[in-house]
Parts: sequence; C-alpha cells; structure tokens
Amino acid sequence: MLAPAQRILPFNPSTVYSPVRFAGNLAGHGDRAAVVTADGGTVSYRELDQRVSSVAEILGATRRLVLIEAHNDLASVVAYLAALRAGHPVLLTAADHVESLVEHYDPDVVLRGGPAHELPQPQFRRSGSRHALHPDLALLLSTSGSTGSPKLVRIAASSLQANADAIAGYLGTRPGDRAALSLPMHYCYGLSVINSNLAAGATLVLTAGSVTDPGFWTTVREQRVTSLHGVPHTFELLDRIGFDEHTTPHLRYLTQAGGRLAPETVRRYARMGERGGWQLFVMYGQTEATARMAYLPPDLAETRPGSIGRPIDGGSFTIADPDDTGIGELVYRGPNVMMGYARTPDDLALGRTIDALATGDLGRRTPDGLYEIIGRRNRFVKPFGKRIDLDDVELLLCRNGFEAACIGDDDGLDVFVTARADGAHEATCEKTGLPATSVHVRQLARIPRLANGKTDYPALRRQDLSRSPAVASSVRDAFGKILHRDRIAADDTFTGLGGDSLSYVKMSITLGAILDRLPPSWPTMSVRELETLRSRTSRLARVDTSVVLRAAAILLVLGTHIGVFHIPGGAHLMLALSGWAFARFALAPAAGTSGRLLRSAAAIALPAMLWIGWRATVNDTVGPANVLLVNTLARFAPAKGYWYLEVLVQLLLILAAVFAVPAIRRFERRHGLATAAGALAVALLADLGAAHTGSFPDLRFVLPGAAWFFALGWLLQRASAPAANILAVAAVLALIPASFGDPSREAIIIAGLLLLIALPQLALPRAVVRPVGLIADASLYSYLTHYAVFPALLNHLPPLLTLVACVALGIAARQAVMIGGQFGRRWRRAAMACAPTGVTSVEQRARR
Repeated sequence: MLAPAQRILPFNPSTVYSPVRFAGNLAGHGDRAAVVTADGGTVSYRELDQRVSSVAEILGATRRLVLIEAHNDLASVVAYLAALRAGHPVLLTAADHVESLVEHYDPDVVLRGGPAHELPQPQFRRSGSRHALHPDLALLLSTSGSTGSPKLVRIAASSLQANADAIAGYLGTRPGDRAALSLPMHYCYGLSVINSNLAAGATLVLTAGSVTDPGFWTTVREQRVTSLHGVPHTFELLDRIGFDEHTTPHLRYLTQAGGRLAPETVRRYARMGERGGWQLFVMYGQTEATARMAYLPPDLAETRPGSIGRPIDGGSFTIADPDDTGIGELVYRGPNVMMGYARTPDDLALGRTIDALATGDLGRRTPDGLYEIIGRRNRFVKPFGKRIDLDDVELLLCRNGFEAACIGDDDGLDVFVTARADGAHEATCEKTGLPATSVHVRQLARIPRLANGKTDYPALRRQDLSRSPAVASSVRDAFGKILHRDRIAADDTFTGLGGDSLSYVKMSITLGAILDRLPPSWPTMSVRELETLRSRTSRLARVDTSVVLRAAAILLVLGTHIGVFHIPGGAHLMLALSGWAFARFALAPAAGTSGRLLRSAAAIALPAMLWIGWRATVNDTVGPANVLLVNTLARFAPAKGYWYLEVLVQLLLILAAVFAVPAIRRFERRHGLATAAGALAVALLADLGAAHTGSFPDLRFVLPGAAWFFALGWLLQRASAPAANILAVAAVLALIPASFGDPSREAIIIAGLLLLIALPQLALPRAVVRPVGLIADASLYSYLTHYAVFPALLNHLPPLLTLVACVALGIAARQAVMIGGQFGRRWRRAAMACAPTGVTSVEQRARR
C-alpha cells in the first residue's frame, strides 16, 4: 500500500463526471415496479425516472456537494438518485447529524426530510460550489457509527456500481424480486440493498418498521417480499417472534451483515431456510469497501457457519504479516475499495489515497479457500451492528473536559474517567447513540499509562469489567433520549413517534432494564401502558380491562342462567369485547388477516360442534341446526342457548371473506377508524332491515340484529384519539339505550363499554389476577358446557356452588383442549422429523 502523497490524482475541475449507471438507467426497466411506499403505493421505474429527472434538473449541472437527510421514504430515494444522476457528490446522513455535518463540511445544497410522496425541495446555500470536488467522488458516508465524527468515507461512482453489481450477482437478484428495506438508508448495508436491487431492476419495499411489528409481516406477505435483510440483533428479534412459524410464501433469501452472527445461529437459520425453501447469505463488509467484501454461499452455511466465505466478484483477500498459524490482518483489494477518508472539506478534492483496504480484522485462509475472522486488530467495535470508533469516543470525551480511555467489544463500551463518571456516561450515550445499558463508566484515580505515555489498554482490560446494567430513570426518559424528543405524552407509542429498526434495538434493551416484563407488543403500546409494568413490589397488578370484563361477563351469563341472580347483558357485552379483540389482534397479524380469522372461527366452531353434536345424541331438544351453528338463521326454534357462538362464528367467516380482498385490507390499515365506523353502519342497516321485515322474533340474538354489538366493540378499539373517544362514547350512549327494552341489561352493556373506553387497565390484587385470567380465558368453554350440567347440578347443589362448578368445568375443558393442542403439535413435529429427507431444496421450492 502506497503512502497517501503518492496516490493523489491530479484534479481538473472541468473533468466530466461519469454518473452511476443504476441511477441513470431507471427508465430502461420500463413499467416494472421500482418502489412500494410505506402506505402500499407503487411507483414504476418509468415514474421514478421522471421524478429523479425533475430533481436532477433542479439541482443543475454545476457540481455541488449535496447533503441529504436520509429517511426510508420515496423522497429520500429520489433525492439520492437525482444527485447521483446529475453528478453531485452525496453526503448521506441521519437527521440528528445534519447540523454538525453542515457546520463542518459546509455543503452547497441541503435536502431535508419532508412529505414522503412529494418531490424533495433542495435548499441552495449558494449559487455555485465553494468546494473542489474530485470527478470520481460520488458518495460520502460516516464510518464511525453514530458518534457524529466528521470523518467520512469517500466512495467513487465506479465503486458504487461495481459493488451493486457484485451483490446482485451473488444473490441472484432478478427483476421480479422485492426487497424489504427496513435498515436505515444512511447505513451502508441499507444503502447497498437499494443500490443492488435497482441495478437488477428489482422492487424496493420501503418500511421503517421493525420485524417485531405485526404490520411489517402484513407488508411482507401482501407485497410478496422475496428478500429480508438484517444485522445480528435482527435475528435475535426474529427468534423472539417465532420466525420459523411465520408464513413467508414468496421469500427467496435472507441476508445478514453488520457484525458476526453466532455459528450456531447461522446453522439453525440455514436449516430453517432449507425447510422453508429460501436461502441464507452471511456477508462480510465495511463502509470503506462501499458495503460488501465477502459472502458465504448458502450451501456452505450449515457446514461452515463460522466462515465469512469467499471474496465477492472482482475482489481478493491477502493475509498481512501472518503468524505461524497463518493468522494475520485481512487486507482486501477490489474495485469497491474507497478512495480514502475525508476529515476536512479540502479532502473532497483528493483522488484515490489507498489501493488496498486493511480491514483491522485478524483472519486466516482455510485449505478450501474460505476465510475466517479470528478477532479485531483495530479500535473498532460493533455493538448492535453499529460501528463505533473507540478513539473517536475518547476524543469526544476529551472535548467535553474528561480525561478518558475507552475499550469495548460487540456487547458494549467500557469507559474509564478520572472524574464525573455520571457526566461521562451521559455524554457517551448521547454521542454514540448506544443505550445506557451498553455503556459502562468507571472512575479511576488515574488512567494507566505505558512508558511511552500511551494508554495502557491491557491494564484497563485487567480491571473488573463485570457489567451491571445501568437502569434509565423512566420509560419517558428512555423515549425522549433515544427518539430525541423533548416532550413525551402519555399516549405516545414507539411506532407513533417514528421509531425504526435500529432505534428499536436501543429502546428494547433500555426498556428491558426498566421493566419487569417487556410484552411482545410494546412498540405499539402507549407510554402510559408501559409505565404500568414498572412496579415490582406493589400488591396490586395491572390487568387489561377487556380481560376483567370478559371474566365478569361470563360470570353474569352463567349466574343469570343458573339463577344465582338476574343480571342479563353479559353475552352481548362479550360480543362487543370480541369485536374489540378482533380489531386489536386480528387486523394486523403476522400470518395474514383472513387466515387468522379462519383459524379463530375453526377454534370456536370445532369444539362447539363436537360438544353440541354429543348433546344432540342425548338430548332431543338439540338438533342438526344447532350442531351446524346455524340454528338462529334457520329459525327452526326461538333463538336460545348457543346463539352467541353461532353469531360469533358467522361474523368471523364473513369478515375472513371481506378481508381476503387486498384493497379492503389496505384501506383498513390507512383508515382504521373509518373502516370500523363503516362496518358499524352496515351492521345497523342490517338490523333495521331485519326489524322492518319482522323475520326474526328474537332479533337481538341472531346475526342481523346482534352484529352491530361486535362492530361497536371494533369501533371502540379503533377510537384512540381524544376526538374519536368522544365519538365512541356518543355511539355507546346513542345505540344501547332502548335497544332491548330492558334497562338493566342495557345498563350492564353501557357500563362495561364505558369502562373499556376510560381505563385500558385495572389494578387488581395480585392474588386474584390468575383466577380472573383463567375465567376469562375459559369463557367460551364455560358458555359452551354449562347448559349441559347446571340443571342436574341444581338438584344437588345450591345455585352459587353450581356456578362455581360450571366455571371449574369450563376451565378444565379449556385446559384439556390446550393440552390436546400441545400434544398435536409435538406429534406433528415428530412426524416431520421422521419424514424422508431426500427432497432437495430445489424440489421444495418447486412444490411451493
């Protein structure tokens, strides 16, 4: 490798810049889909080309340094491609680093975030350019994680194109592919997904959602996503949500980069891919190599999970200064190696200052030609896939008045200071963006030094480095610092405040240290709900109000039927609660709305039909219409008995058919409250029609007259904003009174629904939480079984004990069904394990 002074190319400002090919040839892909936006809209390559041309024309022909505040949206993609097409070097950065980079590099043009669908509007800071820009320079990216360091990587146009082509080549990316872009665009891994897919004429599916968001998997299924991409922590999250059980019928491959993935995890996902008909690509790279240097072929992932594989097309590795075992620093050469670093604006005029990239990683070449990473030689670490320069952290602390030394690994940082440890902790977290639990500060009397005055890092490593998690002060504090918000409201949510996949990593770790239990649905939970999980010593526990109401409703149903008391209305309250649960869970499942609804309907109908079928053999008042759950519609007898189950199953089947229409699913995601209001209107019209015809004597106990209770519960769940809550209360007070002509029944329903609106959770003594949960969970089975047993029990037991017995029977039935389900799943897994394994992955994909 040559000295920098020997490699600076002569610079001529009039040199013609050659634009990046994938940015200039968009129209060549015609009307194929280029981008799918977060709201489901599609932009063709021809349309994208027109947008890019419009912005490129605004930017003009005079080469300028263009800074883009990058978001995972259409406007940012258009701005990036337009700058490349027009020959302007692009500085891509996150929103929170714009000001510091503007101050340091003084860009000529700034494009900041705005409406995602509108053309980006450049802010011209001068008429021309104050910079001398090398003709090869196309892109500037930060390589120091989120420390805000002004040191940037200079990447040539030819390197961008070469790396995009190489990645698309070994992945086999083709025009029909659809890649989910969930990694930040300003991160070189995320940007490489954009570049390689556009180079191949494939489709980008834009999303800022995490893999833990149910909506993310809805998008994956509906947009027929063929590739997913993640850092190591992404795979931890995939394990957490049970990715192996997800339905991803169009997935062709999964890629991993951004840090080392444990070999056992690589092997497990390789086997998972073999079963699912998709491939796992483990990749190795650095920002200094544009993105990618090596990849592990999928057919080697199971047998060589600890290897980084082989160099990409056009690249090569050598081992510098190997020891006796062949281990030395891994050095990469290829057309995608950076031009060099930029530390000041003057560096933007430099040509290539390196001809090979010393990676800082210690590695070796195995006899079969693959490469393995043994450890790090340099001062970089990658916690959560974010590259942190330890020297930069020390420099930043020094600028803040600390005498500091820093060491670390891919799990976090250990910072040593001589004073003000708390201030150093706050400054390090602020500058690096790492969660508080991953930064550990210790105060020493002095920083150990070697004889030459340099820091004695081995001595620091001999310190007690046990890492006890630092706990943030509150949920709101975590939200404010990680999402950079000055004010956090009680109703704010992580997703609502714009959290993305990398901030999810920080937030999940921080909240995990604050809370006893972090529910899987926490990204969509409000701050108020998360704060209720904090207490560890209180004698009261917070329970979802809908759970408490379901338990109370089934007790009212059973107690009224048995004669313990006469308080009707519990079944209709349960129907409204079913609508609430439908809106909360079924409308955004990872496995698809219609499939989830059909499974729910089957889970209710099958045990009901089996039980009622048995009753039909011993009781002549139960007939075929009851068994088929159509008694109320067939009108063979006055509606009684199992009407609630019949109406619920019929509703679920109807809704499964309705939400099988993609346009309806998309509309509901965008307009949840309006969809619920429309459903309520339709149900009320059905009720009016049935009342007008007089076809149903017991109208409130059949589908046409009871469906609006379900729809009302759906509306209440969607009414999250204050104005919508007022609408929900008004709907309850307007619709329920006089609906039965029974004030006591109506009062029970109104009270339950208003409580559901007002209080999302209730504080209960911890001793009663489990019984309440068991009763609520078994409500369906208690409703189903009690008719068969309570008349006989009343001959021997008082009503109250009969009620207890019926509840106990329902709980026992529920537990029996759960045990049976577990047995069935174990049996299926055992059967799959014993099945012949001679089917190749190609045959599996063909069958799919």
